[in-house]
Parts: sequence; C-alpha cells; structure tokens
Amino acid sequence: MAEKPPDPHESRVHESFDALHEKVGGRLDDASRAAIDRVRSAAAARDSAALRAHMTELKERHGWLYKELAAHPKVATLLDELALLGF
Repeated sequence: MAEKPPDPHESRVHESFDALHEKVGGRLDDASRAAIDRVRSAAAARDSAALRAHMTELKERHGWLYKELAAHPKVATLLDELALLGF
C-alpha cells in the first residue's frame, strides 16, 4: 500500500508550532505542553470547534503561553489564515 503524500497544511502547522516550541519549550510544564499540543492537533486537523475550545482553554489557564503563541510570527500568521478561511 502506497503512503499518502504529506499534507502541506499539516506540515506547515507542525513546522510553525515546532518554531514556537524552540522559543518557549524550556518554560513548558506538562499541562502547558499538553494544552499547546491540543491546539496544534486541532489546527492541523482543521477542526474549528476544537481549535476555538483549546485556544480558550489556553488563554484562561496558560495566559503567558497564549500571549507567546499570539505573538509568534509563524503561528500567529497560520491562525489568522485559518480564521479568515472560517476555521
């Protein structure tokens, strides 16, 4: 069975969040790491309901990380594009 080619959107999401992790990874505890992973997964899956829920959770429970995410150029651009597309 042939492997399916990588999804460019999913690859871009992972690349963007990897760049964020390089910046903040040393400050993440288990809870904040899990929260950002949920946001990453929802964005990669184009799951708008889950993305909204996880972003709200991130903002409420991990405010500093939400600010870092919103300020990170690659992640912020990616999330803005998803929002414009209705995700």
